[in-house]
Amino acid sequence: MKSDLDTLMQSKNLDAILVIGNATHNPPMYYLTGGGHVSAATLLKKRGAPAVLYCNDMERDEAAKSGLQVIPYSTYNYEELLKEAGGDPALAAALRYQRIFTDQGVRGRVGVYGHTEVGSALAVFDHLRRRMPDLELVGETRDGSLFMYAMETKDEAEAARIRKMGRVTTTVVGRVAEWLTGSPVREDEVLLKEDGSPLTIGDVRARINLWLAELGAENPEGCIFAIGRDAGVPHSVGADGDPLRLGQTIVFDIYPCEAGGGYFYDFTRTWSLGYAVPEAQRLYEEVKAVYDKVVAALTPNAPFKDYQKLVCEEFEKNGHPTPLHTQAPLEGYVHSLGHGVGLNVHERPWSGLTAADDNLLKPGVVVTIEPGLYYPEKGMGVRIEDTYWVRPDGRIEKLADYPYDFVLPMKHWRP
Repeated sequence: MKSDLDTLMQSKNLDAILVIGNATHNPPMYYLTGGGHVSAATLLKKRGAPAVLYCNDMERDEAAKSGLQVIPYSTYNYEELLKEAGGDPALAAALRYQRIFTDQGVRGRVGVYGHTEVGSALAVFDHLRRRMPDLELVGETRDGSLFMYAMETKDEAEAARIRKMGRVTTTVVGRVAEWLTGSPVREDEVLLKEDGSPLTIGDVRARINLWLAELGAENPEGCIFAIGRDAGVPHSVGADGDPLRLGQTIVFDIYPCEAGGGYFYDFTRTWSLGYAVPEAQRLYEEVKAVYDKVVAALTPNAPFKDYQKLVCEEFEKNGHPTPLHTQAPLEGYVHSLGHGVGLNVHERPWSGLTAADDNLLKPGVVVTIEPGLYYPEKGMGVRIEDTYWVRPDGRIEKLADYPYDFVLPMKHWRP
């Protein structure tokens, strides 16, 4: 949580943190500012002190909504900086950082975070290092960064926002199911639009984006709506030109966020329209049985990877390859059980078999549970996913309910 930042900075021996970039779709900046129309900002926080936000003058009112101290960039005359830099904009930016750090009394080890153009940042920070040799700029890998640890646990307000996104997500999923099952069906079992042309995955994706926007959400990372063979490849998003057909497995994995790059939700259902072939039905029942077993076994403070091992063992009993005894399997169970969800759609804690021991289901974490089985050469794949919050009292709450029906009966078609 945010209250852990100073402790985490101390544990990582950081004297300050620097976050750069826009306030939207930039998780570290959003985390500390709350988002908003603030572009190319600079946030500086010394250990034990409040953060200070620097921004363009014309966005000062938007920046003020963060509740942080706001200092406009015009405090440092850019024309003078550019003149001092001999016309080099990278050096001018470095000179501004130097003055900001000096004014805030920042020295020592400074962690650098945020989203920006990598080449420009490298040029600026190379100049800054030369001008401030006593300053050490520290980079971290994303998965183990200070912000990933801080964001790992969510408070009641954060969980409420994710829960609301869950309601938005399941509302859209329900609309998709209603639309598909109400569509006419051609003799060759292809679904049709009102004009008589085939209903395609691209049509579905466009409608998903429309409905999400209407409900105040965004789909910045797209979604997975894959049918047949593509459903058997876990992260195949599906081909927009493919028509929807009866009797084929459809993996529908949707992970939208609040408008402006806020909190995500992650959810998957697998459907077969009209009917299911026996092998797909068996596959679905196996996945659902494992899903139910894992959910029933979830225990606060347990290592997340213990449940990955459980899933592998259960699937292997039924003859499916898994990462437990197969190196990088391409069919069967091929991925990890789940991951944290928040301002990133994938964040701590991790559930992979090699995950560090500190990836625990501790109170405050929001995680996905998403077992699946995949057989692309058989033209089928199945995944079931819901998002859970380990509440402060240790209870484990599914943040949005939705039915687990595999076969969706068609309203205007009978076998």
